Amino acid sequence: MFKVLERKELAPTEYEILVDAPRIANKAQPGQFVILRIDERGERIPLTIVDADQKAGWVRLIFQVIGKSTAQLATVMAGEYLKDVVGPLGKATDIKNYGTVLLVGGGVGIAALFPIIKGLKAAGNHVITILGAKNQHLLILQDECAKYSDELILMTDDGSAGEQGLVTQAMETVFEREKIAMAWAIGPSVMMKFCTLTAQKYSVPIYVSLNPIMIDGTGMCGGCRVTIADSIKFACVDGPEFLGKEVNWDEFVNRMQQYRSEELLADERYKKQVSING
Repeated sequence: MFKVLERKELAPTEYEILVDAPRIANKAQPGQFVILRIDERGERIPLTIVDADQKAGWVRLIFQVIGKSTAQLATVMAGEYLKDVVGPLGKATDIKNYGTVLLVGGGVGIAALFPIIKGLKAAGNHVITILGAKNQHLLILQDECAKYSDELILMTDDGSAGEQGLVTQAMETVFEREKIAMAWAIGPSVMMKFCTLTAQKYSVPIYVSLNPIMIDGTGMCGGCRVTIADSIKFACVDGPEFLGKEVNWDEFVNRMQQYRSEELLADERYKKQVSING
């Protein structure tokens, strides 16, 4: 059992928890994730390790409520326990001094981007960060990202924070004035696809973090298979980061919708159960 030490609402439908997991905290690196279960019958939920404290023994996780399992996770309060937390999983980000780097985060993907920003800054890079969301209320971790960025650019769909527009517009502006050695983009699949196309236009290599359905996190189930450079890879063990230009984006976007009807049904049943139980 893993104790939830703290729980905080960061934005509408977005939450942060600190989980007591000293062995995971001791090994966690930027880009890696955990898979947790709330209880014995719970769905396995993959979440990026946003931060970890080796001395205190906790890992920091941020998630968005998008269905039944994450809605249930949002009800877990400080002092309560999760059934299990497995990790750290996946390959760590290749952190080194590239020179000037560009980091692009969208929505809850900002949480997964933050440890990479922090790691790249510690490695001596000049870090330019672009954060995007629908509105100012969904722009999370602004101050923390700013702390480890030499320049922070905010973009919102409605113009309520930073500039109104898409992150790809900000990318174009940066590419026009800066020589970028390497880029990363983490967020919704469609956003990452168009960030990749924008980076390719300027011949800048860009990494993306894929988040397909995962079950065991060891590559055994095959649920997280993705096509990378015309070969089958498993995001849980070969990723989650891949070069954007090698991702079969049409296949990936379609597979992300594969169980949409079942997810909606499970969410409806959960809401009815909560309503009945009061």
